[in-house]
Amino acid sequence: MATLLTRDRIAQRVARDIPEGAYVNLGIGLPTTVANYLPADKEIFLQSENGLLGMGPAPAPGEEDPELINAGKQPVTLLTGGCYFHHADSFAMMRGGHLDICVLGAFQVSAGGDLANWSTGAPGAIPAVGGAMDLAIGAKQVFVMMELLTRQGQSKLVEACTYPLTGIGCVSRVYSDHGVIDVGADGARAIELVDGLSIDDLRALTGLDIAAPTGASA
Repeated sequence: MATLLTRDRIAQRVARDIPEGAYVNLGIGLPTTVANYLPADKEIFLQSENGLLGMGPAPAPGEEDPELINAGKQPVTLLTGGCYFHHADSFAMMRGGHLDICVLGAFQVSAGGDLANWSTGAPGAIPAVGGAMDLAIGAKQVFVMMELLTRQGQSKLVEACTYPLTGIGCVSRVYSDHGVIDVGADGARAIELVDGLSIDDLRALTGLDIAAPTGASA
């Protein structure tokens, strides 16, 4: 039986791939937990779309500042040298190609890198696009963090998204509880699989012809 990654373990895995000196936006929800696992000896600049640069990890209980929050209204800390600025300037940073990486959640990601993360399209669903479209197209790399399957057991990694799109061909890598998968113009390729999960297992779960990790049997 496969040993699936917890949400914290997924966040730790994303943190490993963020290089020193990178300017990074962490999306609302699960991606915000990545901030808690960035090594203190690496200088990484976290940006929040509500106008923060130099954001740190979550504060210790009892040390929250109600005026220091991220875009998801969660309490955060500010590292030495961090700054606040106007919301419009924050979006100019996002749209202007100044972010190296953004980490987003998703309802669906296609094998070609399309992203659907703002609405399921269900009647009465509350749209929650926020700055996702700006981030998806403006950042140099888009990482997605998500559990591979819905509660109903359907794969969120699909051949083509059926939910309203946030961005086309923008996602480069998916970090999931089943492993790490690259997506893009050449289709999906597994980079790492969790213990106990074979490439055939992953193909069966997703219904996709996912390429095996380099050096692994197809």
